[in-house]
Order: sequence, then C-alpha cells, then structure tokens
Amino acid sequence: MPADEAKLRILRAIRAIPAGQVAGYGEVAARAGLPGRARLVARVLGGNEDPDLPWHRVLRSDGRIAMPEGSRGWREQSQRLRAEGVRVERGRVKRAPPAKTLDAALWGPPQG
Repeated sequence: MPADEAKLRILRAIRAIPAGQVAGYGEVAARAGLPGRARLVARVLGGNEDPDLPWHRVLRSDGRIAMPEGSRGWREQSQRLRAEGVRVERGRVKRAPPAKTLDAALWGPPQG
C-alpha cells in the first residue's frame, strides 16, 4: 500500500474516534486496515500539522499518554481529554479492553 494511502486511512480512523472516547495506537492501526502498524500511527501523529485532528484521543494500549510525563504535550493531552469528560489519573485512562468481535462490541460480554 502506498504511504499516502496508509496515512489517509490512519487519519480517517483517528477522526472517527468520538469525543469522550479513546483508542490505542494499535486499535487505530487495525481500524485503518493496517493491523500491527501501531508505530506507523505514532509516526503519522508525530508529523501531524492539522490542528483539528483529535490526536489527544490516541493513547498507548495500557491507557497511558505516550508523551513524557509533565511535558507540555502531556499536559495538553490530559486537559483535552478531561474537557471531553474522560477521566485521566496520573496520565492514564482506565478503560475496558477492546471488543474482540463485532457481537461483543455491539452487545457487550456474555452474561453468565
């Protein structure tokens, strides 16, 4: 796949994350049709110049902000997430693991 097409897919996947929700780099890559390319997502975000891209909604797989703690970017990401109602504690967002199947995503885990 050409690099420009991969970048466009990643940017579309990031823009599709609703306000108040987050996704991991790997999840963004998978949603863009590029499973296993989490580092490519990080590179695309690192070179982003679009001020309207909701870059702050992308986190590490464990829910942590990927920037150095206390840095300007770390503080900005924390503030943006909190402004959307996301609970950030010590640079981390606690969240449920991503759904493995479409049924799980739509209906939740099986009740037992």
